[in-house]
Amino acid sequence: MKTFELSGVTRTDLGKKPSKAVRNDNAIPCVMYGTGSNTHFTVTESDVRKLIYTPEIFEVHLTVDGKKSVAVMKDLQFHPVTDKVLHIDFLEVDKKKPIVLSVPVKVEGLAEGVKAGGKLSLELRKLKVKALCKDIPENLVVNVEKLGLGKTLKAGQLSYPNLEILNNKDNVIVAVKLTRAARGLAAKGEK
Repeated sequence: MKTFELSGVTRTDLGKKPSKAVRNDNAIPCVMYGTGSNTHFTVTESDVRKLIYTPEIFEVHLTVDGKKSVAVMKDLQFHPVTDKVLHIDFLEVDKKKPIVLSVPVKVEGLAEGVKAGGKLSLELRKLKVKALCKDIPENLVVNVEKLGLGKTLKAGQLSYPNLEILNNKDNVIVAVKLTRAARGLAAKGEK
């Protein structure tokens, strides 16, 4: 997993009015929970831009008023109209306890069904996994070379070392769908 350096400033005033004042100063109120007591702090919008607007996941090395900790971004809240970031939740990582995180899926290979005229469709872009932080990869690689026309790959068919996939076993991750051209070729071949 990639790392991201972030520094913040502790905030003592909690609640609606102080949070609104923080947002008016182009800062984002944040909270880090997990191993010890909750830590409330603020970060600037420009500091977290590359952390938020990317499909990748990061291990965040967080420095709040000189105190260093390792965390992962757990939740984001956006304004419903302006899409401005309102709040960020971080989960402090304990090296001995597993965490639950959504990891991006990366498709690898050319499916047999695509060679036959089908269309590859990625149904789930992220999978929810449970593992120790050190065991979580940047992305989950799914090989689709043996996937034929009309076939699917489900979450229950995947396994990775030191990872537990928490999605429903019947969730379709990748499918090779029949196109009109492929249906036409199949109909001609049947006659």
